[in-house]
Amino acid sequence: MSDLKIAVMLASFRTDMSTAMQKAVEMGVPGIHISASGEWDARTMTQEERKQLVQRVRSLGLEISAISCWGGDVDLTEEEGWAENIAWGKQLLELAADLECGIWQAHVGIMPEDTAAPGWRRVVDAMAQLAEHGEKVGACLAIETGPEPPYVLRRLVTEVGSEAIRVNWDPANMILWPPIFCQKLGEAYDEDKWVEKFQPNEGAKALADVIVHTHAKDALVRPDGTGQEVPLGEGWVDWPRYVGYLREAGYDGYFAIEREVGDNPETDIRKAVDFLRSL
Repeated sequence: MSDLKIAVMLASFRTDMSTAMQKAVEMGVPGIHISASGEWDARTMTQEERKQLVQRVRSLGLEISAISCWGGDVDLTEEEGWAENIAWGKQLLELAADLECGIWQAHVGIMPEDTAAPGWRRVVDAMAQLAEHGEKVGACLAIETGPEPPYVLRRLVTEVGSEAIRVNWDPANMILWPPIFCQKLGEAYDEDKWVEKFQPNEGAKALADVIVHTHAKDALVRPDGTGQEVPLGEGWVDWPRYVGYLREAGYDGYFAIEREVGDNPETDIRKAVDFLRSL
């Protein structure tokens, strides 16, 4: 039996949250990765509702691996909405602390590779403010990988210099984002160029010491240059190597299964659980 801690992103079941939690229980996984939206919105959820959710999760023998919010709808490199989003981010950190997981996973915008770009200073300043609040309340922001190469994310974490700014590694995103960039740039996908830059497997080694949460998701690029999410173990992610890097770094966090596509997500999630248990 594998020693991996497995969680499931409840939204991946594509059903109501109560049913999704029960399915997680039936699969025998200890963790659930929840979305901080709807009834669990950090901006509207009362302290009593937060306590009730923690008790409800515990009663099922589960724990929350992380909360998720900002799936691409917020960009801290942009001036518009910057202050408002930082205020929202502070509320999300408070929610993560109150729900006793201490991790908020999010996309924060596409960070520029050029540190002279205005967007770079904006995102660094935003992270510094969020880090200060995270340290105060006892939670961290785990920035999700994907829109930028690993070295850019490493540079941000190093510059901010706080344990309240960490990484949520999503190996599939490192495969799926380059084709998106190619489409935007109007250029053909060059596998050697983009795999070397985004490092879907090796990048985890470079960031392993700051990864606090990870998505268990897989992907590949079709011959026509378009990306495709696929069931776990059927894509380009070298799972034994990836898991090995995290183990070497002493990672003891969750591997949260995320399945965003597919006609039968529950079946794919069950297969993913079995796959992770085999590693």
